[in-house]
Amino acid sequence: MPRYGVINERRNQLHEVIRLSGMNLIIDDIDHPLIIKVASIQQARMQVYFIDNEDYFKRKFMFRDQNDVFFEDNDERAVFFSKGVMETVKKLGWAPDVIHCHGWFSSLVPLFVRTVYKDSPIIRESKIIFSLYDDGFTEHLREGYEEKVKMNGLGKEDFGHYLKGDYVSLMKGAIERSDALIIGSPEINAEVLEFAKASGKPMLDYLDSEDYYNTYNEFYDQIIESN
Repeated sequence: MPRYGVINERRNQLHEVIRLSGMNLIIDDIDHPLIIKVASIQQARMQVYFIDNEDYFKRKFMFRDQNDVFFEDNDERAVFFSKGVMETVKKLGWAPDVIHCHGWFSSLVPLFVRTVYKDSPIIRESKIIFSLYDDGFTEHLREGYEEKVKMNGLGKEDFGHYLKGDYVSLMKGAIERSDALIIGSPEINAEVLEFAKASGKPMLDYLDSEDYYNTYNEFYDQIIESN
């Protein structure tokens, strides 16, 4: 996940993973250092890896400033995060059964998985599940953002819906390239929901309960076992 500035590193005992850090990601012809940090959730015996960068994630807000203004560089931040996740998974060297993406900020991951990384031995068998939330925005990503998205082997013809750079288009692009969907909020964008239903992808409806673990696990198993 992104190491947003609202995350208290000392309280949550984050520390840098030196063996994973040190890469640079090129965004708009500029090298940006990729810093990987990790923290543990002891009760769940789980490690959480954080994608960090001073330029993109130091600020004490997620997507909007104190005046509720959408950050102008949210396009670069989303691109950096998605590229950083993919490169980190490669460097870790383990093959995920499921790549579960949450919300618009991770919406470029399915694009990368289905294009740039489609022949990677640790990614090509992975199933993509995309969760839809009430996280919409009315702004457009900056004109020309697709140039920042491009990686080796990725051309404009691969973008499809993503090319428009607005919220609905990003979500449609992610839905199109995912294997299954989860409704993560009681209310989501109506156009996005209609597109999700029309896609015919396996979809888990919103669960109004904290006891969703078994349902999610069963859904994971169903998607993993599907052809």
